[in-house]
This record gives sequence, structure tokens and C-alpha cells, in this order.
Amino acid sequence: MTDLSVLAVVSEAFPLVKTGGLADVAGALPGALRREGIGVATLLPGYPAVMRQLEGAEDVFSLRNLMGAPARIFRGVAGGLDIFALDAPHLYDRPGNPYLDASGRDYEDNAFRFAALAQVGAALAFGAAPGFAPDVVHAHDWQAGLVPAYLHYDGRRRPGTVATVHNLAFQGQYPASLLAGLGLPPQAFSIEGVEYYGMIGFLKAALALSDRVTTVSPTYAAEIRTPEHGMGLDGLLRDRGAALSGVLNGIDTDVWDSASDPLIAQPYDVDSLSLRPVNKAALQEKFGLAPDPGALLFGVVSRLSWQKGVDLLIDNLDLIDRLGAQLAVLGAGEPQLEAALREAAAARPGRVGVALGYDEAIAHRIQAGADALVIPSRFEPCGLTQLCALRYGALPVVARVGGLSDTIVDANEMAIASGVGTGLQFSPTTREMLAATLERAARLWSEPDVWDTLVQNGMLTDVSWRRPAARYAKLFRDLARERAA
Repeated sequence: MTDLSVLAVVSEAFPLVKTGGLADVAGALPGALRREGIGVATLLPGYPAVMRQLEGAEDVFSLRNLMGAPARIFRGVAGGLDIFALDAPHLYDRPGNPYLDASGRDYEDNAFRFAALAQVGAALAFGAAPGFAPDVVHAHDWQAGLVPAYLHYDGRRRPGTVATVHNLAFQGQYPASLLAGLGLPPQAFSIEGVEYYGMIGFLKAALALSDRVTTVSPTYAAEIRTPEHGMGLDGLLRDRGAALSGVLNGIDTDVWDSASDPLIAQPYDVDSLSLRPVNKAALQEKFGLAPDPGALLFGVVSRLSWQKGVDLLIDNLDLIDRLGAQLAVLGAGEPQLEAALREAAAARPGRVGVALGYDEAIAHRIQAGADALVIPSRFEPCGLTQLCALRYGALPVVARVGGLSDTIVDANEMAIASGVGTGLQFSPTTREMLAATLERAARLWSEPDVWDTLVQNGMLTDVSWRRPAARYAKLFRDLARERAA
């Protein structure tokens, strides 16, 4: 039974459609909140993958003209989620990436595609679906950023609104000339509303007009109030400081469970770590690496981008060679980084292996087979791969930024002496500091007893949604009471 109802509005959710960590959060948080007595219905665009997987679909309501053509809203179940699917083929019936065309560019009509999602979110918030009246609307990232704006400028009594920022770098900015076409009134184009340096800012609207704003880690919530990390929005975020908080992400520990994972070569847990090397051997074979159980194997599961610091790792390939270590990389992103990694794999056979693209099964195999997972991000709102690494016994090597600093306990001398280390942190995020930390990892690798203790500490860390869901539940309940008063 649930005593509070939440409408989540989001552009992707695992296992239906996924391009990154946003989908993992949107897919796992509803189940965790259900255990807190909160029911979540999730509004998603009706991409082909969503419509194909929707079970027991009921036609809830229709719109004669949603951004240029009719649309229907269905409710059903998919991927274990209670789903509202916005079936608008003119906006969403496209193959491949939900945001990018075949050439890798943003769809030219993305402003209308995600304004439509927000408009339907506002309609559901106002009771357009019979029997559904949410107490709170939870808008994720810029794609849902206009939901609070539509609710605010409508003027009717509305539910509470919470906006969650998963990555402030992606803001959704569009020309002011689209204001009327997006269904926003003239008064919305102001510094207190959706206006952002002469543009319409989807994320800016959410930050300005939501009752509460959350980010995905406490440190990131502090960082984005500074000019260095605020992406031009730090002033607004400082002004909204009383409404802003950081709630650390978790991971779905049913999906990420080394003891029962069907995607890895050999299941294991913290009490059977002697079985884990089977996965390392399988990973070496998969990536064409030398079958050397003694080589320190670094893994990477990442978008290949400047933000993620992948260039710093490429700059340290000679060091990885000198350490006698290996590198397995899974990811996709900036063409120059993809090309550099392809060249590295060709130049270092048996030492560097690369799989370009994203493959969920390979991601699991890297977590289960790598000795250490490297995340040299220049900024990182939360990060989920380091949480998976903890769960799977791959030692995280991370930059001391955002959620990485909140989730990994650096194995310095005192932490090792106290038995509390779970990984390695470094700062600042430079090639030299990453090099020093890779060398530190190699020294620890040469001390098996210390390494094994760090691995066990990580595997015993609670990386589930239990604590974060309790924090979200309190936030939602407090806001619902405030709106009802």
C-alpha cells in the first residue's frame, strides 16, 4: 500500500530505453520508493522501445494537437514500472538514440519533443488521467524542465514540484522565438521564469520554478553553487540554496549482484572471491588481452568525453605499459577519443582492448573481471559505475569531485590502518595526479592482503537505494504537507 503518489517525468528509464545513468535512476528509484510507501507513475516518451514493451496498455486520454499532430496517452506496465506512455509518432517514432539523429546531431525539433512531454506531465499533474492525482511531480533533467513552468503559469492549484539535476552541463537552451510555439505565455520570458541569457532555458526554468531542487550527490550540490562548476547557473542556485539539496544515487542491487548475475562468466560474492579470477580471464579473452592473472587490469565503462577525463587516461598509456598493467575500455562518445583508443589498441596488442559503443553485458563483465575501475572525471554529479565497482570488487580509482568524493573512501595510510578504505581518490584532475594514483594502485596490487581488504570493504558497502529512497520519501512527504496546508 502507498500513502503518497508521485508522477515522475523523464526522458529515459532502464530497462526500456537507456543512454546513461539517468535511465538507471529512473528505472530503480520507483521500486525503492514503493518500499517507503510511495507510489510512482513514470511518464515517458512513446519511443518504439517503450511502446513495444508496454503491457496491459489502456488508452487514458487523447490530444488533438500536440506540437503539430494528434497524440494519445496510454497507461500500462513495462520493465516493472507503472508507465504513462506519450504516443506521439511525429515526435518519438524514430530509431536509435532518443536525442540524436543518425549523424550524431541533436534532433532539430528537440525543443518541441520535450516540451510536449512536459505539457503532458502538467496535464497529468492536474488530473487528466481518471483516478490519478499525484501529490508531487518529480521532473528529471532539462528534458522535463518545463513541467514546473507549465504548472506555475497555469495558475490553478497544483501538486508540489521537485526538479532533479543529473548533469548541469546539459541545459536545453532554445531561441526565444519559440516561446509561443512551446505554449508558454509572454510573462514567462523573464529572469524569474524561463529566460536565460536571451534564450529559453528548459533546465533554468526547472531550477527557478520548482518548489525543491535536488542533485544526485551532496558534494555536487555544493559545487554547482560555484562559478567553476555552476555552468552559468551558480547565481540562481545560490539564491535557491534553501530549496537545494543533494541526495546521493544508489544502484539496483538486484540487477547489479555478482552472486546471481547471469551476464558474467562466474558468479561470486564477498565470501567466494577465489572464484572472481575466472571473470578476469574471460575479460582478458574478450578484449584480446594477454592471459596474465598477475597483470593489474584496469577497466573503464564510460562516455568518452572531456568531462570523463578519458584523454588523461590516454595520456598515461605509456605508464600503464611500464607498470605491466592492462586496460579494457567500453564506451562511445567524442570521435577523436574513439580514434585515439582504436589506435592505442592497435599499437598495444595484448595490453589495451577497446569496445566502442555501449553494451550492458560487457559493462557487467568489466565490473566482474577488472581489478580496478578508473573514473578520472573532471566533474561528476554522482556516477554509478563506481558504485557498481564497489559491489563487484573492482577497486575504484576516482577523481575527488562530486559524487565520486561522496562514495569512495580513499585508501590512504590512515584509512588502511583503520580498515576503512574502499578505493583511491586523486585531486586535482590532471594527467600527473592520475599517473601518481595509477602508480599507487600498482603498489597496493603488490600487497595482496591489503588489496583484498579494500575489495572486501567495498563489497560490504551499502550502495543500494535504501538510504537515498528514504531521503526522497521524506522530501516528498514534507513538500506534500506544505502544499496541502
